[in-house]
Amino acid sequence: MAKKKQIFKVIFTSQGKIYEIYARRVDSSVMHGFVAVEEILFGERTTLVVDPTEEQLKLEFAGVARTHIPFHAVVRIDEVEREGAGKILHLATQGDQAPALTPTLFRPDLGPDKV
Repeated sequence: MAKKKQIFKVIFTSQGKIYEIYARRVDSSVMHGFVAVEEILFGERTTLVVDPTEEQLKLEFAGVARTHIPFHAVVRIDEVEREGAGKILHLATQGDQAPALTPTLFRPDLGPDKV
């Protein structure tokens, strides 16, 4: 019986955006404080309908063998049964209705004397 290949959905924040990517391997990185994501998966292009955000992901991660994501940027990692479409969503800004996620836990501009 063939072993079913694992697929992980990784959701993380970076530069004011929320990324949702699919990958075959997720592990703790050799660099302290990072998660290593390898073998990033992209949907098949068998139809004429093209998702621009997935195309943007494909361009951004083209040629990337392994990406290291800081622990504090990871929102969620799920092991899923099948691959979905990758996405890039923009975080809400102060003028938007929805509250924005904090991009990092450490904010040097908000020291003890500025709180």
